[in-house]
Amino acid sequence: MAEGRLKAYAAAAAVFSLDRLTKLIIEHKVAESASYSVIPGCFDIVHSANRGVAFGILNDSAFEWRTAVLTMVSVAAVVFISVFLWRARHIDAATLWGLALILGGAAGNALDRVVSGRVTDFLDFYIGVSHWPTFNVADSGVVIGSGLLILDMLRTKPRAANVP
Repeated sequence: MAEGRLKAYAAAAAVFSLDRLTKLIIEHKVAESASYSVIPGCFDIVHSANRGVAFGILNDSAFEWRTAVLTMVSVAAVVFISVFLWRARHIDAATLWGLALILGGAAGNALDRVVSGRVTDFLDFYIGVSHWPTFNVADSGVVIGSGLLILDMLRTKPRAANVP
């Protein structure tokens, strides 16, 4: 289990590092609110600041403690998942990798919140005028990791003998 745990932390570190690298590139090379078409009619690179949570929820909130609360929740999630991964005795592969991706993504967005009170988003997918909310590498890790956890929960698991 120790080897799997180390691989999970390495995967989380890779997601975190890729997230930091891509955000630094966007922050230094793309003007805020600028848009660069990568695949016309489908995908642009933009530079936006999200002070809320996923999909811009609470982005325009006037709640004065918004940043502090979101930062504390983000940091708590990172700590909780890190401790859970460290202490888990038996954990299957899908759960392990799902939590690793969520940990890397949560850590990337938590650092943004701690440093600047906002998260840099830059991946903009759309069809015509219908846009998916802008996101980043950390968000991708959280979504893919959550998908792995959901798939693992839906998967039929063998039951132990003599257990009702």
